[in-house]
Amino acid sequence: MKKKYILSFTQDSVDKPITYDLIKKFDIKINIIKANISADEAGHLLVEMDADRESMERCFKYLENNNVEYVPAEKRIIFDQEQCINCGSCTAVCFAEALTLDQESKELIFSPGKCVFCKLCTKACPLGLFEIHFNE
Repeated sequence: MKKKYILSFTQDSVDKPITYDLIKKFDIKINIIKANISADEAGHLLVEMDADRESMERCFKYLENNNVEYVPAEKRIIFDQEQCINCGSCTAVCFAEALTLDQESKELIFSPGKCVFCKLCTKACPLGLFEIHFNE
């Protein structure tokens, strides 16, 4: 089960070897996509985690016990698709290919699972239809 999560560390959990423990103790495959962590401060990681369901459940309990919040990444992305005019401006800057135009219908296709939270779409969209919350 491969999925992206935003891990939010409190000041007291930042100095713990959380990602090491997830790999070593729970056999979680972790790909760190984006990080904003400072010593003695709160921090955030965008990670892709891959493991079986049982390992992930144990991992989540471990995170909770260590004051690390975990949220599926797609829950931190807001896109107002109803207002979208399918201009394609966002697709030009989306190197992760989370935003593409359907070749036949010319409609925008958003695949939040591919998003790497670079926030380039928020600047490229002329209507301001994207909100990406990473450090919240």
